Amino acid sequence: MVQFDGLRPARLKVGIISAGRVGTALGVALERVDHVVVACSAVSRASRQRVERWLPDTPVSPVPEVAGSAELLLLAVPDTELPGLAAGLAATSVVRPGAIVAHTSGANGIGVLAPLAQQDCIPLAIHPAMTFTGSDEDIGRLAGTCFGVTAADDVGYAIAQSLVLEIGGEPFRVREEARTLYHAALAHAGNHIVTVIGDALDALRSSLSGQELLGQQLVDNQPGGLAERVLGPLARAALENTLQRGQAALTGPVARADADALAGHLSALTALDPWLAQAYRVNALRTAERVHAPEQVFEVLAQ
Repeated sequence: MVQFDGLRPARLKVGIISAGRVGTALGVALERVDHVVVACSAVSRASRQRVERWLPDTPVSPVPEVAGSAELLLLAVPDTELPGLAAGLAATSVVRPGAIVAHTSGANGIGVLAPLAQQDCIPLAIHPAMTFTGSDEDIGRLAGTCFGVTAADDVGYAIAQSLVLEIGGEPFRVREEARTLYHAALAHAGNHIVTVIGDALDALRSSLSGQELLGQQLVDNQPGGLAERVLGPLARAALENTLQRGQAALTGPVARADADALAGHLSALTALDPWLAQAYRVNALRTAERVHAPEQVFEVLAQ
């Protein structure tokens, strides 16, 4: 059984299944606070390259060997693979009794680890509320990241809290029954903002293309161009203002109840891409609901 000194865990032997973006970043973060990643699994070429770069002293081993060597076993696999992995580990009885088994899935709580909990493992769900790109920045972002944790009891929460605090994160409790709603909220922000910004960039490029000033970079579909430089400061300011001021940060035609401007937007977007216009309409309707816009705004958006 792993021993703890107050809220600070003893130095743990860590096993990682598998060395993807999240697993590798967490492994490096744990090693920086003196835990030891003793083994990890890595099937793809990209995963092996991550291990070579970030965990060069860690052997790449088959899953049973990784599980058997760990006092803290991190299951950093896609959500769809987690139930089968947990069931397979339990069926082969390779995880040490008393070991901490933590997965990094946002959508799942500890229920998915029930087969291992029945074998006297300590089940934890420790989800970093952060997007991972596989770049060097991933590891640095963990410090200051919030982690949604779910455990079976106070002992489990104390362990999860300690591990997260050690690597510089901020832990917060998510009830088992609230994990799906929690994950939906993060996906709505972290995923759909990419689509909204992407759509806005497409429309902006279409409005600017062919109108470049003498000597100016041509507007094309490559990231990092004029459209991104125009939109970036606006989007960043909108996000920061929303986080700091809430609904009061809203500006634009819905906030001003400018129905004519909204009608013009929908007409221009429909001419460019009807699907983009429909997305704008749905988002504008939701915005109008949030700010209790006057009826004329809803009439335009409902047409």
